[in-house]
Amino acid sequence: MDRIGIADTMFARYDMGAEAVDELESCPGHGERFEIVRRTVPGFKDLGVVCKKLIEEEGCRIVVALGMPGKAPIDQVSAVGASQGIMLAQLLTNTHVLEVFVHENEEEDPGRLAAVCVDRSRKHARNAYWLLYEPEQLARRAGRGVRQGYSDAGPIASASQRDPSPSPSPSSV
Repeated sequence: MDRIGIADTMFARYDMGAEAVDELESCPGHGERFEIVRRTVPGFKDLGVVCKKLIEEEGCRIVVALGMPGKAPIDQVSAVGASQGIMLAQLLTNTHVLEVFVHENEEEDPGRLAAVCVDRSRKHARNAYWLLYEPEQLARRAGRGVRQGYSDAGPIASASQRDPSPSPSPSSV
């Protein structure tokens, strides 16, 4: 049976791991084709190592890493370091780790921030499932401006939909 890892933190102000687990449990094949392995660490700087351990020691084929950097400038700097650790875990294991960070300063209203946590956690959990079992779902959405946490941005008009009048070439400007 395949394993999908969920790595989350105690530092986060919302239980994004529970949202990701709930979303994966609703996917076809849960309990038959795949199981979920969840590990919680103190803070987001610990995510890189726990993701690597989920892959190498727990046999996870993909991991969803959920964290919430705080509002302080030092938290934003630390988030960059944590992100680099997650990227390194991916490269060292040749395995996808979907980084799901909700920055505490994304929304001032706690209710709106919680809604971002729910939406982003669930959509990335579904993305992990699609990467493993239904990659055509991702291909269908390529270039569509799909977002996690907020409304989709939508695609930019294609060349055939743009104004047919010629624009100046870069060399003539």
